[in-house]
Amino acid sequence: MMRKPLTRVAARNRGRSDQDAPSRVLQDLGRTVRELRRKRQMTLKRLADASGLSERFLSALEAGRGNISVARLVSLAHALGTRPGDLLGDALQQPSGSQLIALLGLRGAGKTSVGEALARRLELPFFELDRLIEAEAGMQLAEIFAFHGEAYFRRLELEVLERFLAQHRRAVLATGGGVVTSPEAFRLLSDRTRTVWLQATPEEHWKRVVGQGDFRPMQNRPHAMAELRRRLREREPLYSRAEIVCSTSDRPVSVVASELAHRLAS
Repeated sequence: MMRKPLTRVAARNRGRSDQDAPSRVLQDLGRTVRELRRKRQMTLKRLADASGLSERFLSALEAGRGNISVARLVSLAHALGTRPGDLLGDALQQPSGSQLIALLGLRGAGKTSVGEALARRLELPFFELDRLIEAEAGMQLAEIFAFHGEAYFRRLELEVLERFLAQHRRAVLATGGGVVTSPEAFRLLSDRTRTVWLQATPEEHWKRVVGQGDFRPMQNRPHAMAELRRRLREREPLYSRAEIVCSTSDRPVSVVASELAHRLAS
C-alpha cells in the first residue's frame, strides 16, 4: 500500500518532532536522576563526590541541559546504585497513547468544573493536584501552609507532581493556582502535558469562589479584590505561556469543555 504524501504542516511537525527528540531524552534523563537522588536522600554535592562529576554539571543534567557521555553515565549510575540502562529506560521509551492535559489558572477559573466535563468528553480520568497533595500530607492545604509554610508546600507539590506524571499517561489534571510560580513544576507541566490556561476576569473569579460558599477571600481583608487583581496581573505572563488559552468568563461549562476538546484534537 502506498503511503499518502505528507502535507506541508505534517512534514514540518514531524521534522520538529525529530529535532526535539534528543532534548526530550535529556529532560527525561535529568528527571530520572533527580528523582533517584532525592529518593536516596543525596545532595548534589554528595552525588558529585560519589560520581566524580561536578555539581554544576549535575545541576545542568537534572535540568535537562547536560549532554552526558557514556563513561560519565556509567559513573553516575554506579553512584546512584543503579545501571546505566535503568537511567535511560524511561528516557528512551516513547509514550504510547499519552494524553495528559493540565489546567492552569487562579481559584475560580473553572478548573474543577471544566476539568470534570472535559475528562468525560475525552473519556479520561480527572484529578486535582491540590487534593493529591492533601492526601500525601494528611492535612488540608490551609493547615499545610499554617504549620509548614509555602516553601514546604512547593517542595511537596513538586514531589507529588513528579510521581503523578510518572504514573499516568492519560488524564486531565487541575493544578493549583500558584503552580506556575514554581519553575521546576511549571517546566514539568510544559514538558509532559498539554497546558491550558482557563482565563477569567477578576470579577468572575470572585463570584465563583463566593458562589461555592467560600468567604475566606474577604475575611478581615478590606482590599481583597485589589489583591486578587494584583495577583492575576502578576501571574498573567506565566499563565500566558500555556499552549492553549481559553476564556471561561460568562460561558457555560459545557461550551468551554466542547471548545477545548476540539482544540486539543486539532
